[in-house]
Amino acid sequence: MNTKELNRLGSAEIAAAIRRDISDGVLGFRERLPAERSLAEQYGVARGTVREALNQLARDGLVEIRQGSGTYVLANDEEAVNPIIENASPPELIDARFALEPHICRLAVLHARQQDLDRADELLAKMDECVGDPARFSRFDTEFHTLLAETTGNRLLMWIVSQINGVRNQEQWARMRQLTLTNETISQYNRHHRLVLDAIRAREPEQAAAIMKEHLEAARLSLTRAASA
Repeated sequence: MNTKELNRLGSAEIAAAIRRDISDGVLGFRERLPAERSLAEQYGVARGTVREALNQLARDGLVEIRQGSGTYVLANDEEAVNPIIENASPPELIDARFALEPHICRLAVLHARQQDLDRADELLAKMDECVGDPARFSRFDTEFHTLLAETTGNRLLMWIVSQINGVRNQEQWARMRQLTLTNETISQYNRHHRLVLDAIRAREPEQAAAIMKEHLEAARLSLTRAASA
């Protein structure tokens, strides 16, 4: 992995890399992971990005974060990658998102704090700069949808969304991402994201949910076309 690729890594990609190390046996059961500072240097990112990746893995039950001690592997190599995640199809992924994300938007209207809205604005600004860069867009797109789930404060929903992100981070989706995330599609998704956030900020739960459904329908159409190509 070259320096340019490292600089594009987000928490979801780092979590996926560590998950693969667990699955491949590079990191063994009960083994202590390197310190946040070391991981940040290894992946070329800020410590906060590493911390979020570790928190995601902890929510997935793959690691345990012990205050003052470090982060330890909980899952062994047989447990790390769920075959359901590995083999999930595009229709399954979109159907799962349809079942969850519109209502997540409703809950975000109720629970999102100003700092959440500010962070969402930052992610939208970054996504606006990603036209022509599908990999970088996908990173911030994942973070945006994860943030919406986190605003709910519902740990079960957050865990389910992390599993969905596990599907999106599988290597088989890299080709799909290249096929679907054209400049036009990225611009369309950015408009949807902005409208969702505007509806959440305006405290319009049904409007936010409706726009999220429109967004996911567009994603379904794009994935279906790519899968049949």
